Amino acid sequence: MTRYLLAFFLCLFIAGANAQTFPSRPVTLLVTFPAGGPTDIAGRALAEATSKYLGQQVVVENRPGATGTLGAAALVNARPDGYTVSMIPITVLRLPHMENVAFDPIKDIRYLMGVSGYVFAVIVRADAPWKTMADLVASAKAYPERISYGSHGIGGTVHLAMEELSAAQGAKFNHIPYKGSADMLTGMLGGHLNVAVDSTGAVPHVAAGKARVLAVFTEKRAAVWPEVPTLSELGYGIVSTSPYGIGVPAATPPAVVRALHDAFKKGLEDPIHLKTLEKYNQPVWYQSSESYTKWAHEQYEKERKIINSLGLAKKK
Repeated sequence: MTRYLLAFFLCLFIAGANAQTFPSRPVTLLVTFPAGGPTDIAGRALAEATSKYLGQQVVVENRPGATGTLGAAALVNARPDGYTVSMIPITVLRLPHMENVAFDPIKDIRYLMGVSGYVFAVIVRADAPWKTMADLVASAKAYPERISYGSHGIGGTVHLAMEELSAAQGAKFNHIPYKGSADMLTGMLGGHLNVAVDSTGAVPHVAAGKARVLAVFTEKRAAVWPEVPTLSELGYGIVSTSPYGIGVPAATPPAVVRALHDAFKKGLEDPIHLKTLEKYNQPVWYQSSESYTKWAHEQYEKERKIINSLGLAKKK
């Protein structure tokens, strides 16, 4: 019995010592979307800014695919020492209700901090025949599954919102999932995709006159496109946003969690990061470790209800 107690206290001592010396080497931030897209650019800005306050470099590693959930899966096998941090999109709380995944969003993740979100929009090429959202919906009714739209993956926020729109309007679109914004926008601009339902990664293309925005999914009009109506304004009754944050393995020591939170919060508020969010019209969505954890647990149950209502729940 004494031997086990000694071993237990030794583990506590080692954990405490590690927390006090943290960080002693670079920290890896897993960005769960491809390089070059707005989420990657914002993630790299956050990493650069946070490096100034953490005392070590924050290195970005891209883990695209699986609708943004590969970072959460990586946390399951990562050492809980604070050196692996992952972006946590809302799909981490949704996909487990739709299919078998390699992680439990409640048991395997320590929610570190809320960061930002997206303004999703329905975007077409500037020379597309659809001038309004009503034009697009009418075409999808008249020509079922002939009009293709891209999203960030099956089960993503955009996919669910478009499924809701299609069901309510009796329209049928052809859904094509992409790993990220860069590939999707390239496909749309190249004529391989009719519609990109994307975040504000399309801002430069719209400004250059290459693309046109038909509607946004936010509750209020987007500051970057004040002339573009919301889906709610147009009578479709759909509001959809997609906040994201960062997390670490569940067993990460509290002192390390605090150190990471404090550094990343300063990084979030740093001009390097804020200017990048402003460029892509991404709002700041700061949540403390406590409030982000509470939100994640509540949202997990909300996602269960949404998935069940759309008939997309996995078969048991």
